[in-house]
Amino acid sequence: MLDTRLIRSAFIATLIILGAGTAVSAQSSKDEAQFGPVVRAYLGYLRNEQEVVDDRASRREISASYYRRNSNRIRALRQMAIRIARDTRNDYLPELEAVAGDELRLLFERPPSFQALRVGEVVQTTFRYLGMVRSGDAFYIFARLDPYEQADLLQRGDHIRNSATGSVVSNPVTNLKVSTRSRRVSTP
Repeated sequence: MLDTRLIRSAFIATLIILGAGTAVSAQSSKDEAQFGPVVRAYLGYLRNEQEVVDDRASRREISASYYRRNSNRIRALRQMAIRIARDTRNDYLPELEAVAGDELRLLFERPPSFQALRVGEVVQTTFRYLGMVRSGDAFYIFARLDPYEQADLLQRGDHIRNSATGSVVSNPVTNLKVSTRSRRVSTP
């Protein structure tokens, strides 16, 4: 009799958890319906990443602080992706990177001072600073510039932050040398 109650209780608890997960998924899908396929795919990717982090935490493979930091990072990326999609009304998202203040070295050899960053500013010709999102921790969100944007910036010589000094350099390409490799032609 006791085993039957225990099994029934476990079954009911499982149904409640699955029902709650389905309700959250349905709400999430409803919220995402307003976006195009690219944005929905990115939000789905973030949902999958959260499931991986949840799974690793459930198997005790990661520490609680690691779990919290990565869950907050995923939430920050989601908030920024939704903000970009709503503001631009475009089904396009750049490659986004979210780093906490103590993680700026992951993106930059000589990290800029996060207090001096301005929204829209290009840092080291590779990232555009999009803003800070507070999701548990403060995450600084950057969009990786595609190679065409980087080349355009270098060609125009726009103001680019020199992260080593924190100053703005007006033309960082005065001594830029471009090397090309000759094309290899094979003959039969």
